[in-house]
Amino acid sequence: MAELRAVPQIGQSLADAMRFGLRRLGKAVVVVTCWHAERRWAMTATAVSELSMEPPSLLVCVNRSASMFEPLMAGANFCVNILHADQLAISQACSGAVKGEARFREGRWDSGACGTPYLRDAQASFLCDHETHMEYGTHAIVIGAVREVYTHGDADPLIYLDGRYTRAKG
Repeated sequence: MAELRAVPQIGQSLADAMRFGLRRLGKAVVVVTCWHAERRWAMTATAVSELSMEPPSLLVCVNRSASMFEPLMAGANFCVNILHADQLAISQACSGAVKGEARFREGRWDSGACGTPYLRDAQASFLCDHETHMEYGTHAIVIGAVREVYTHGDADPLIYLDGRYTRAKG
């Protein structure tokens, strides 16, 4: 049986212990997109969750240092695109490999009625109206009311676990 370790270890900060513990939480990889100031924005994220089914809503956590922080704080509507296991290149582009509009070179992109970009062949895309946000520590929690949902293909999401990408199937 694996050894149970106290948290934090001697010389380890609570934040470091938390990062180490969270590496064990596998999460679907998403790209959050928005339209703001006449341009498209995109970022890779795993800190995304369903909030309520009534009303249908999602929440997204965004770091203050992310380029999308200001557009979301300004109230931009957004889309949560759940990536397919074969869409690693999109995740990498939107996590800092490239900047600005270059993040949209990978994949097949379209836009909703309000201009919010969405990935046409994502596992699922949730177009959301910005409802509210709350800043806390290094991040903000942004709540969106789901207005449209698109799905594509069989469920085979790209997963991030223990600091690397993997997939749920095979």
